Amino acid sequence: MKEATTPGGASTGANDPRQPTTARPYAPPKLSSQDLPVDYAGFLAVVFGVIGVMLRYKVCSWIAIIFCAQSLANMKNFENDLKQLSMAFMFAVMGLVTNYFGPPRPGTTKP
Repeated sequence: MKEATTPGGASTGANDPRQPTTARPYAPPKLSSQDLPVDYAGFLAVVFGVIGVMLRYKVCSWIAIIFCAQSLANMKNFENDLKQLSMAFMFAVMGLVTNYFGPPRPGTTKP
């Protein structure tokens, strides 16, 4: 498509609806810490960590570690998310330590 030009070769802005003088850069709206979306990965890390400690499931403790890593990668509110993440990580590590180094579960026999 060819633009309309003036005899001097410059294009005319008469057909262009954009106004470069009124353009402003995009600034995202400021959100308070209460308005941020819920960190589901952090919540699931805590849940799986507690299940891993209380019921002594190794798989749940490993899943809690994975959700901790995901929550760390997607951290938005550093102060609040770090508290939840550290608690979830402690539960996950505590579950792994008790599962691998603690006494065997009742009713299980080692071959």
